[in-house]
Amino acid sequence: MLPSSYPIGFLLILCLLSSCQFKQKTEDESILLIQKEQYHDQLEGFWLGQSIANWTGLVTEMDKIGNIGDIKTGAFYTRADWGQPDQANIWSEDGEPSNLSATIDFVFADTNEVWGSDDDTDIEYLYQHLLHQYQTCALSGEQIQQGWLKHIKKEEENFLWVSNQAAFDLMQDGILPPETSAPERNPHYAMIDAQLTTEIFGLLAPGQVDHALAMAYLPIRTSARQEAAEIAEFYVIMHALAPTIPDHLSSEEQNLWLARNARKHLSEAGYPAKMYDYVLIKYQSGIPWEQTRDSVYQRYQVEGQDGYDISAQELYCNGCFAAGINFAAGMISWFYGKGDLKETIKTGVLMGWDADNPTATWGGLLGFIYGKKRIEQAFDRRFSNQFNIHRTRQNFPKNGLDNFSDMAGKGMTIIEHCLNTNYPGSIDRQNNLWRIPISLD
Repeated sequence: MLPSSYPIGFLLILCLLSSCQFKQKTEDESILLIQKEQYHDQLEGFWLGQSIANWTGLVTEMDKIGNIGDIKTGAFYTRADWGQPDQANIWSEDGEPSNLSATIDFVFADTNEVWGSDDDTDIEYLYQHLLHQYQTCALSGEQIQQGWLKHIKKEEENFLWVSNQAAFDLMQDGILPPETSAPERNPHYAMIDAQLTTEIFGLLAPGQVDHALAMAYLPIRTSARQEAAEIAEFYVIMHALAPTIPDHLSSEEQNLWLARNARKHLSEAGYPAKMYDYVLIKYQSGIPWEQTRDSVYQRYQVEGQDGYDISAQELYCNGCFAAGINFAAGMISWFYGKGDLKETIKTGVLMGWDADNPTATWGGLLGFIYGKKRIEQAFDRRFSNQFNIHRTRQNFPKNGLDNFSDMAGKGMTIIEHCLNTNYPGSIDRQNNLWRIPISLD
């Protein structure tokens, strides 16, 4: 740990040679010093890592959900299935697998191709666009409604499902968030939807959990309530804390540190905390991830323990879209991935259920921790930097064509606006860095 008495210039030299972000202890608080050039690379890494994980996860999305309920899909995948032929998902009418890849493998966009948006990236893109457009640090219910109605298609395929679709329908009837997730209006409020639309708010309030949660409060409650909202906040917290990870920890220890600090937010009485604790105990026991996954399926979807009653509700596909089972599955791939981006994605893709969504979350978070340059080093290749938001959304500038660098730059502008107006911290333009007081609560 560097002593706080070192001059800023010397610390910046060390920063440029290493991780480019660190905490400086003062007498009364911890200060996060973020080198802006590096943070821009990390935000690019967020979008790139999320896209890799999203598109790879789509290969196995809903292939394996278990053998109870109205749909039965056979045994879950195991690590031996990586590189093997993809199998059909629950929507396949002809028994044919995904057309993204004949085998279960990484899906990339090459440098001459364009990443397409999907439901794991497009609402986050929309929220960042709205924050930038309105020059605000917290969107109002009216701003969210207007943004959804302008940028989401109403008639044709609009890439919304369950709770997000219900919320969109309510918005068209004049209902504003948070009423769009009220259980009496939206019966799908317990689905996974809010997790995959709100992680980015943590990165827009680096090191400041309280401000990240305030920024994400209404967006989360656009489609989630109760435990589903708590789970979405768990992910926001992990993203907000990512810039504060202690540098001296190994990748596995960093994983555990992030998860442990986000775990403090979970209510002890709720099923998310119990799921987290159960998965962690299984991981620490040393058993393979497949065995932990199978035990999670038995405990929660078959037996309905710890207050998780999705199976008893007899929902379509036994609640395979539910926030709870996908949270448990996500924690398995997070722990067993041990901070390795490629292994985390591979494990998440083979996990089962809504495989692309938890996996995209981890791809984005680890992509941020790595940064764009390190992602390309990890895969030993270059990737496309282009992004087409109009694959799933509409009415954006430049016919929807964007790029990760400009998307990261927009995020940087939002952070600086909030530092100038709402959040504690300062901008050191001479040294091109931010000084931000760390808030873990």
